[in-house]
Amino acid sequence: MDTKSRWTRFGPQVCALGESPFWHPVEQSLYWVDIDGKCIYRANGYTGDTERWDLPENPGCIAPAASGGLVIALRNTVYRASQWKGPLERIHRFEHDANTTRFNDGKCDPHGRFWAGTMYEPRDQALGQLFSLEACAGGDVIIRTMADGATVANGLAWSPDASTVYWTDTKSHCIRAWDWQADANVMSQVRTFAQFAPKPEGWRYGHGSEPYGGRPDGAAVDVQGNYWVAMYEGGRILKLSPTGEQLAELRTPVLCPTMPCFGGDDLKTLYFTSASHGRGAAELAAFPHSGCVFFTRVDVPGLPVNLFCD
Repeated sequence: MDTKSRWTRFGPQVCALGESPFWHPVEQSLYWVDIDGKCIYRANGYTGDTERWDLPENPGCIAPAASGGLVIALRNTVYRASQWKGPLERIHRFEHDANTTRFNDGKCDPHGRFWAGTMYEPRDQALGQLFSLEACAGGDVIIRTMADGATVANGLAWSPDASTVYWTDTKSHCIRAWDWQADANVMSQVRTFAQFAPKPEGWRYGHGSEPYGGRPDGAAVDVQGNYWVAMYEGGRILKLSPTGEQLAELRTPVLCPTMPCFGGDDLKTLYFTSASHGRGAAELAAFPHSGCVFFTRVDVPGLPVNLFCD
């Protein structure tokens, strides 16, 4: 399946590094961040009318809260905002050095815990970790380190039956999977879910004869348990079965899609964010809508966004 011609641009916004999209089921709105632009966007899912919220630091990821507002992971601190553009109330500051390491991909699990992974910006060591943050009655917060060994954390997702956690290290082109005991919040039995060919030495758009399919970035899961992953620099989104078999390839109108999500009333609208920062002149000329959000319709609905419980 190749749906390149079916993609529609969503709104006029151009992000340096669009990420962390989710569909808000109550507001009927699409949210996403521009990490390098240090802002969050919120757009009406039907009119496209968009609001921008500027932040003091790079927002790695966001998630909606059951009681309203957002959870926001900036470089090394997770905050709670009870309403759009509301005050940022610190939930927890993490110990990593914000000069070299920042939060990247994250979202809430089916039990309402907020998970976020880190990336090591020099990208020469696998120092990224995956954390879970649980807000308890009485205001206590439980922080757990769930996994490590990543350079650029991405691809966080859960299977529909909440028995499997997926997590990607984009730098190593590898998606891993773990068995997950949801109630106890324990991961075990790590395995390689999908491994992609490395980037050819010296490859860049328009140069080199070796083909490159991209590396796995953000992801979403549908109700059948299929894992949809954006392939950065590959110009495509892949639909992988629960066993890792490639079921479909959706060519995209940009070379660097970053993360898909499902939205709309029936959760059959597939959105994705993309990147424009640092892309070469030849690539931007060939893909002039780099950094934009796009959508298309799919046959199988996605899982709804999980809400943060506090």
